[in-house]
Amino acid sequence: MLIKTWNNQEIDLPIEIANTGDPVALPALIDPHVHFRTPGAEQKENWITGTEAALAGGVTTVFDMPNNNPAVIDYQSIINKKQIINEQIKLTGKQLNYYLYLGATPNNYTEFAKCKNEIIGVKLFMGASTGDLLVEKLEDQENIFKTCAELDLVLAVHAESEEIIKANSSQFTANSLKTSGHSKIRSREAAVKAVTQALSLAKKYNTKLYICHVSTKEEIELITQAKSEGVTVYAEVAPHHLFLTENDYERLGTLGQMNPPLRTISDQIALWQAITNGIIDTIGTDHAPHTLEEKSKTYPNSPSGVPGIETLLPLLLNAYHEGKISLQKIVELTKFNIEKIFNLPPNNDWVIADLNLEKKVENKNLKTKCGWSPYSETKLKGWPIMTV
Repeated sequence: MLIKTWNNQEIDLPIEIANTGDPVALPALIDPHVHFRTPGAEQKENWITGTEAALAGGVTTVFDMPNNNPAVIDYQSIINKKQIINEQIKLTGKQLNYYLYLGATPNNYTEFAKCKNEIIGVKLFMGASTGDLLVEKLEDQENIFKTCAELDLVLAVHAESEEIIKANSSQFTANSLKTSGHSKIRSREAAVKAVTQALSLAKKYNTKLYICHVSTKEEIELITQAKSEGVTVYAEVAPHHLFLTENDYERLGTLGQMNPPLRTISDQIALWQAITNGIIDTIGTDHAPHTLEEKSKTYPNSPSGVPGIETLLPLLLNAYHEGKISLQKIVELTKFNIEKIFNLPPNNDWVIADLNLEKKVENKNLKTKCGWSPYSETKLKGWPIMTV
Protein backbone atom coordinates (compact mmCIF):
# COMPACT_ATOMS: atom_id res chain seq x y z
CA MET A 1 0.00 0.00 0.00
CA LEU A 2 1.35 3.44 -0.93
CA ILE A 3 1.53 5.76 2.06
CA LYS A 4 2.48 9.43 2.09
CA THR A 5 5.48 10.21 4.28
CA TRP A 6 6.04 13.19 6.56
CA ASN A 7 8.11 14.89 3.82
CA ASN A 8 5.51 14.39 1.07
CA GLN A 9 7.10 11.37 -0.57
CA GLU A 10 5.48 7.97 -0.92
CA ILE A 11 6.56 4.54 0.28
CA ASP A 12 5.10 1.12 -0.39
CA LEU A 13 4.44 -0.75 2.86
CA PRO A 14 2.98 -4.28 3.23
CA ILE A 15 -0.09 -3.06 5.10
CA GLU A 16 -3.73 -2.20 4.56
CA ILE A 17 -5.38 0.73 6.28
CA ALA A 18 -9.09 1.37 6.12
CA ASN A 19 -11.30 4.22 7.31
CA THR A 20 -8.54 6.65 8.24
CA GLY A 21 -8.77 10.32 7.47
CA ASP A 22 -5.21 11.41 6.75
CA PRO A 23 -2.60 8.67 7.24
CA VAL A 24 1.06 9.68 7.14
CA ALA A 25 4.19 7.57 7.61
CA LEU A 26 6.84 8.78 10.03
CA PRO A 27 10.07 7.00 10.90
CA ALA A 28 9.32 4.99 14.04
CA LEU A 29 10.46 6.79 17.16
CA ILE A 30 13.48 6.12 19.35
CA ASP A 31 12.98 6.86 23.02
CA PRO A 32 16.45 7.43 24.49
CA HIS A 33 15.26 7.58 28.10
CA VAL A 34 12.98 4.97 29.66
CA HIS A 35 12.71 3.15 32.98
CA PHE A 36 11.02 -0.20 32.34
CA ARG A 37 11.64 -1.07 36.02
CA THR A 38 13.05 -4.55 35.43
CA PRO A 39 14.56 -6.07 37.49
CA GLY A 40 13.28 -5.15 40.92
CA ALA A 41 10.09 -3.13 40.44
CA GLU A 42 7.93 -5.17 38.09
CA GLN A 43 4.76 -4.00 39.84
CA LYS A 44 5.29 -0.68 38.01
CA GLU A 45 6.34 -1.95 34.56
CA ASN A 46 8.10 -4.84 32.85
CA TRP A 47 9.29 -5.54 29.31
CA ILE A 48 6.00 -7.18 28.36
CA THR A 49 3.86 -4.15 29.15
CA GLY A 50 6.71 -1.80 28.25
CA THR A 51 6.99 -3.32 24.77
CA GLU A 52 3.25 -3.05 24.23
CA ALA A 53 3.26 0.57 25.42
CA ALA A 54 6.21 1.51 23.23
CA LEU A 55 4.77 -0.01 20.06
CA ALA A 56 1.35 1.53 20.76
CA GLY A 57 3.08 4.91 20.84
CA GLY A 58 5.02 4.38 17.61
CA VAL A 59 8.33 3.68 19.41
CA THR A 60 10.40 0.71 18.19
CA THR A 61 13.71 1.44 19.97
CA VAL A 62 14.32 2.35 23.62
CA PHE A 63 17.32 3.09 25.84
CA ASP A 64 16.69 1.74 29.34
CA MET A 65 18.21 3.30 32.45
CA PRO A 66 20.28 1.39 35.05
CA ASN A 67 18.68 2.40 38.37
CA ASN A 68 17.13 -1.01 38.92
CA ASN A 69 17.26 -3.33 41.92
CA PRO A 70 19.94 -4.55 41.70
CA ALA A 71 21.44 -1.58 39.89
CA VAL A 72 23.18 -2.24 36.58
CA ILE A 73 26.74 -1.28 37.45
CA ASP A 74 28.98 -4.03 36.05
CA TYR A 75 29.30 -6.55 33.24
CA GLN A 76 27.44 -9.39 34.95
CA SER A 77 24.46 -7.25 35.90
CA ILE A 78 24.14 -6.13 32.27
CA ILE A 79 24.17 -9.71 31.01
CA ASN A 80 21.62 -10.75 33.65
CA LYS A 81 19.31 -7.87 32.74
CA LYS A 82 19.53 -8.64 29.02
CA GLN A 83 18.54 -12.24 29.66
CA ILE A 84 15.44 -11.14 31.56
CA ILE A 85 14.53 -8.58 28.89
CA ASN A 86 14.89 -11.04 26.01
CA GLU A 87 12.71 -13.60 27.78
CA GLN A 88 9.97 -11.05 28.46
CA ILE A 89 9.95 -9.52 24.97
CA LYS A 90 9.75 -13.03 23.48
CA LEU A 91 6.51 -13.58 25.41
CA THR A 92 4.90 -10.65 23.56
CA GLY A 93 5.49 -12.22 20.15
CA LYS A 94 6.64 -8.80 19.00
CA GLN A 95 9.96 -7.05 18.50
CA LEU A 96 11.39 -4.08 20.35
CA ASN A 97 14.93 -2.84 19.82
CA TYR A 98 16.66 -1.86 23.03
CA TYR A 99 19.95 -0.60 24.40
CA LEU A 100 21.08 -0.38 28.02
CA TYR A 101 22.93 2.20 30.09
CA LEU A 102 25.53 1.30 32.68
CA GLY A 103 25.08 3.11 35.99
CA ALA A 104 28.02 5.08 37.35
CA THR A 105 29.04 4.69 40.98
CA PRO A 106 31.83 6.48 42.86
CA ASN A 107 34.25 3.64 42.11
CA ASN A 108 33.10 1.50 39.16
CA TYR A 109 34.70 3.53 36.35
CA THR A 110 37.25 0.71 35.98
CA GLU A 111 34.33 -1.46 34.75
CA PHE A 112 33.47 0.79 31.80
CA ALA A 113 35.95 -0.80 29.38
CA LYS A 114 34.66 -4.32 30.12
CA CYS A 115 31.09 -3.20 29.43
CA LYS A 116 31.63 -0.95 26.42
CA ASN A 117 30.33 -3.38 23.80
CA GLU A 118 27.20 -4.15 25.84
CA ILE A 119 25.98 -0.61 26.54
CA ILE A 120 24.79 2.54 24.79
CA GLY A 121 26.50 4.78 27.33
CA VAL A 122 27.05 5.53 31.01
CA LYS A 123 24.43 7.19 33.23
CA LEU A 124 25.60 9.50 36.02
CA PHE A 125 23.24 10.74 38.73
CA MET A 126 24.75 13.96 40.12
CA GLY A 127 21.66 14.25 42.32
CA ALA A 128 19.75 11.40 43.95
CA SER A 129 16.62 10.15 42.21
CA THR A 130 14.77 6.82 42.12
CA GLY A 131 17.15 4.06 43.20
CA ASP A 132 20.48 4.38 44.99
CA LEU A 133 22.80 5.49 42.18
CA LEU A 134 24.45 8.76 43.21
CA VAL A 135 27.88 10.26 42.57
CA GLU A 136 28.13 13.63 44.25
CA LYS A 137 31.87 14.09 44.93
CA LEU A 138 33.75 16.07 42.30
CA GLU A 139 36.78 13.76 42.31
CA ASP A 140 34.57 10.75 41.54
CA GLN A 141 32.76 12.65 38.79
CA GLU A 142 36.13 13.56 37.28
CA ASN A 143 37.10 9.89 37.03
CA ILE A 144 33.83 9.12 35.26
CA PHE A 145 34.11 11.99 32.75
CA LYS A 146 37.75 11.15 32.05
CA THR A 147 37.14 7.42 31.55
CA CYS A 148 34.13 7.97 29.27
CA ALA A 149 36.22 10.33 27.13
CA GLU A 150 39.05 7.82 26.86
CA LEU A 151 36.62 5.06 25.82
CA ASP A 152 34.55 7.33 23.52
CA LEU A 153 31.42 6.55 25.54
CA VAL A 154 28.45 8.91 25.75
CA LEU A 155 27.95 10.10 29.33
CA ALA A 156 24.30 10.81 30.10
CA VAL A 157 23.84 12.99 33.17
CA HIS A 158 20.98 13.59 35.55
CA ALA A 159 22.10 17.10 36.42
CA GLU A 160 20.84 18.22 39.81
CA SER A 161 23.10 19.29 42.66
CA GLU A 162 22.68 16.97 45.64
CA GLU A 163 24.20 19.62 47.91
CA ILE A 164 21.54 22.19 47.01
CA ILE A 165 18.72 19.63 47.21
CA LYS A 166 19.78 18.65 50.73
CA ALA A 167 20.10 22.30 51.80
CA ASN A 168 16.65 23.11 50.44
CA SER A 169 15.13 20.04 52.09
CA SER A 170 16.45 21.09 55.49
CA GLN A 171 14.36 24.25 55.34
CA PHE A 172 11.07 22.34 55.31
CA THR A 173 9.27 19.89 57.56
CA ALA A 174 7.29 17.10 55.98
CA ASN A 175 4.04 18.51 57.37
CA SER A 176 4.65 21.91 55.82
CA LEU A 177 5.11 20.61 52.29
CA LYS A 178 2.61 20.41 49.49
CA THR A 179 3.50 18.68 46.22
CA SER A 180 4.31 22.07 44.70
CA GLY A 181 7.17 22.29 47.18
CA HIS A 182 8.95 19.69 45.08
CA SER A 183 9.93 22.46 42.67
CA LYS A 184 11.40 24.44 45.56
CA ILE A 185 13.42 21.57 47.01
CA ARG A 186 14.76 20.49 43.62
CA SER A 187 15.17 24.13 42.64
CA ARG A 188 16.38 25.63 39.40
CA GLU A 189 19.61 26.52 41.24
CA ALA A 190 20.23 22.79 41.77
CA ALA A 191 19.92 22.17 38.03
CA VAL A 192 22.03 25.17 37.06
CA LYS A 193 24.88 24.28 39.41
CA ALA A 194 25.02 20.67 38.21
CA VAL A 195 24.86 21.57 34.51
CA THR A 196 27.60 24.16 35.01
CA GLN A 197 29.81 21.54 36.64
CA ALA A 198 29.03 18.89 34.01
CA LEU A 199 29.85 21.28 31.16
CA SER A 200 33.12 22.24 32.83
CA LEU A 201 34.16 18.59 33.15
CA ALA A 202 33.08 17.78 29.59
CA LYS A 203 35.19 20.67 28.33
CA LYS A 204 38.17 19.61 30.46
CA TYR A 205 38.18 15.97 29.31
CA ASN A 206 36.48 16.32 25.90
CA THR A 207 33.68 14.00 27.01
CA LYS A 208 30.56 13.41 24.90
CA LEU A 209 28.03 14.83 27.35
CA TYR A 210 24.31 14.10 27.07
CA ILE A 211 22.27 16.18 29.52
CA CYS A 212 19.00 14.47 30.35
CA HIS A 213 15.65 16.23 30.81
CA VAL A 214 16.75 19.88 30.60
CA SER A 215 14.05 21.92 32.34
CA THR A 216 15.08 25.57 32.84
CA LYS A 217 15.92 28.55 30.67
CA GLU A 218 19.23 28.99 32.52
CA GLU A 219 20.31 25.48 31.51
CA ILE A 220 19.46 26.33 27.91
CA GLU A 221 21.63 29.45 28.11
CA LEU A 222 24.55 27.45 29.54
CA ILE A 223 24.26 24.74 26.91
CA THR A 224 23.97 27.30 24.11
CA GLN A 225 27.18 28.96 25.27
CA ALA A 226 28.99 25.63 25.64
CA LYS A 227 28.01 24.55 22.13
CA SER A 228 29.33 27.84 20.75
CA GLU A 229 32.65 27.08 22.48
CA GLY A 230 32.91 23.67 20.85
CA VAL A 231 31.96 21.52 23.84
CA THR A 232 30.47 18.20 22.71
CA VAL A 233 27.18 18.48 24.54
CA TYR A 234 23.70 17.28 23.63
CA ALA A 235 20.47 18.39 25.28
CA GLU A 236 17.42 16.23 25.88
CA VAL A 237 14.00 17.54 26.89
CA ALA A 238 11.15 15.48 28.36
CA PRO A 239 7.55 15.90 27.19
CA HIS A 240 6.32 16.71 30.70
CA HIS A 241 8.50 19.83 30.71
CA LEU A 242 7.16 20.82 27.29
CA PHE A 243 3.49 20.25 28.08
CA LEU A 244 3.14 20.75 31.85
CA THR A 245 4.18 23.52 34.27
CA GLU A 246 4.09 24.27 38.00
CA ASN A 247 0.50 25.42 37.49
CA ASP A 248 -0.49 21.78 36.96
CA TYR A 249 0.37 20.73 40.54
CA GLU A 250 -3.05 21.85 41.71
CA ARG A 251 -4.75 19.54 39.21
CA LEU A 252 -2.32 16.61 39.32
CA GLY A 253 -0.92 16.57 42.84
CA THR A 254 1.70 13.84 43.13
CA LEU A 255 0.84 12.61 39.61
CA GLY A 256 2.81 15.66 38.50
CA GLN A 257 5.84 14.87 40.65
CA MET A 258 9.05 14.00 38.80
CA ASN A 259 12.80 14.72 38.88
CA PRO A 260 13.70 17.35 37.81
CA PRO A 261 10.36 18.92 38.76
CA LEU A 262 7.85 20.96 36.84
CA ARG A 263 8.99 24.48 36.07
CA THR A 264 7.48 27.85 35.13
CA ILE A 265 5.72 28.92 31.97
CA SER A 266 8.80 31.03 31.14
CA ASP A 267 10.96 27.92 31.29
CA GLN A 268 8.52 26.06 29.07
CA ILE A 269 8.64 28.85 26.50
CA ALA A 270 12.45 28.77 26.60
CA LEU A 271 12.45 25.01 25.92
CA TRP A 272 10.21 25.40 22.88
CA GLN A 273 12.40 28.23 21.60
CA ALA A 274 15.46 26.01 22.08
CA ILE A 275 13.79 23.36 19.93
CA THR A 276 13.24 25.93 17.20
CA ASN A 277 16.83 27.18 17.51
CA GLY A 278 18.34 23.70 17.37
CA ILE A 279 19.75 23.76 20.91
CA ILE A 280 17.59 20.86 22.03
CA ASP A 281 18.83 17.74 20.27
CA THR A 282 16.45 15.02 21.39
CA ILE A 283 13.19 14.29 23.15
CA GLY A 284 13.30 11.47 25.70
CA THR A 285 10.17 10.64 27.64
CA ASP A 286 11.84 9.69 30.94
CA HIS A 287 9.03 7.14 31.06
CA ALA A 288 9.18 6.37 34.78
CA PRO A 289 5.96 4.63 35.91
CA HIS A 290 4.79 4.10 39.48
CA THR A 291 1.56 2.50 40.59
CA LEU A 292 -1.38 4.67 41.58
CA GLU A 293 -1.14 3.19 45.07
CA GLU A 294 2.46 4.42 45.34
CA LYS A 295 1.55 7.81 43.91
CA SER A 296 -1.35 8.20 46.34
CA LYS A 297 1.05 8.60 49.26
CA THR A 298 1.26 12.10 50.71
CA TYR A 299 4.21 14.19 49.53
CA PRO A 300 7.14 13.84 50.22
CA ASN A 301 6.58 10.11 50.71
CA SER A 302 5.30 9.75 47.15
CA PRO A 303 7.78 8.59 44.48
CA SER A 304 8.93 10.83 41.61
CA GLY A 305 8.27 9.83 38.02
CA VAL A 306 5.52 9.75 35.39
CA PRO A 307 4.76 7.49 32.41
CA GLY A 308 5.05 9.03 28.95
CA ILE A 309 6.03 6.69 26.14
CA GLU A 310 2.49 6.18 24.75
CA THR A 311 1.56 9.85 24.73
CA LEU A 312 4.76 11.31 23.25
CA LEU A 313 3.75 11.22 19.59
CA PRO A 314 0.13 12.37 20.14
CA LEU A 315 1.39 15.32 22.19
CA LEU A 316 3.89 16.28 19.50
CA LEU A 317 1.38 15.89 16.68
CA ASN A 318 -1.07 18.05 18.60
CA ALA A 319 1.71 20.63 19.00
CA TYR A 320 2.27 20.40 15.23
CA HIS A 321 -1.37 21.34 14.67
CA GLU A 322 -0.87 24.27 17.07
CA GLY A 323 2.07 25.53 14.98
CA LYS A 324 4.70 24.87 17.67
CA ILE A 325 6.74 22.30 15.77
CA SER A 326 7.08 20.90 12.26
CA LEU A 327 6.83 17.25 11.29
CA GLN A 328 10.44 17.44 10.10
CA LYS A 329 11.57 18.67 13.53
CA ILE A 330 9.60 15.90 15.26
CA VAL A 331 11.41 13.32 13.12
CA GLU A 332 14.79 14.90 13.85
CA LEU A 333 14.26 15.01 17.63
CA THR A 334 12.82 11.51 17.96
CA LYS A 335 14.86 9.63 15.37
CA PHE A 336 17.62 11.09 13.23
CA ASN A 337 19.48 13.11 15.87
CA ILE A 338 19.46 10.15 18.26
CA GLU A 339 20.90 7.86 15.59
CA LYS A 340 23.72 10.35 14.98
CA ILE A 341 24.56 11.04 18.64
CA PHE A 342 24.67 7.37 19.62
CA ASN A 343 25.97 6.03 16.29
CA LEU A 344 23.02 3.70 15.76
CA PRO A 345 22.44 1.69 12.58
CA PRO A 346 19.37 2.95 10.69
CA ASN A 347 16.30 0.76 10.49
CA ASN A 348 13.23 0.60 8.29
CA ASP A 349 10.66 0.91 11.08
CA TRP A 350 7.65 3.14 10.51
CA VAL A 351 4.72 4.49 12.46
CA ILE A 352 1.52 5.31 10.61
CA ALA A 353 -0.31 8.26 12.15
CA ASP A 354 -3.72 9.73 11.43
CA LEU A 355 -3.01 13.44 11.63
CA ASN A 356 -6.68 14.35 11.93
CA LEU A 357 -7.76 11.76 14.48
CA GLU A 358 -8.96 13.51 17.63
CA LYS A 359 -9.49 11.68 20.88
CA LYS A 360 -8.81 11.93 24.57
CA VAL A 361 -6.05 10.22 26.49
CA GLU A 362 -7.90 7.60 28.54
CA ASN A 363 -6.24 5.60 31.29
CA LYS A 364 -8.26 2.49 30.43
CA ASN A 365 -6.69 2.36 26.96
CA LEU A 366 -3.07 2.59 28.08
CA LYS A 367 -0.75 -0.41 27.71
CA THR A 368 1.70 0.66 30.42
CA LYS A 369 1.36 -1.49 33.52
CA CYS A 370 0.86 1.49 35.85
CA GLY A 371 -2.36 2.32 33.97
CA TRP A 372 -2.40 6.11 34.27
CA SER A 373 -1.14 9.25 32.56
CA PRO A 374 -0.71 12.87 33.69
CA TYR A 375 -2.47 13.79 30.43
CA SER A 376 -5.58 11.74 31.19
CA GLU A 377 -8.72 13.31 29.66
CA THR A 378 -6.63 15.64 27.49
CA LYS A 379 -7.96 15.81 23.94
CA LEU A 380 -5.23 15.56 21.30
CA LYS A 381 -5.27 15.77 17.52
CA GLY A 382 -3.00 13.30 15.70
CA TRP A 383 -2.51 9.70 16.84
CA PRO A 384 -0.44 6.68 15.84
CA ILE A 385 -2.64 3.95 14.40
CA MET A 386 -0.08 1.32 13.34
CA THR A 387 3.58 0.54 13.90
CA VAL A 388 5.40 -1.29 11.11
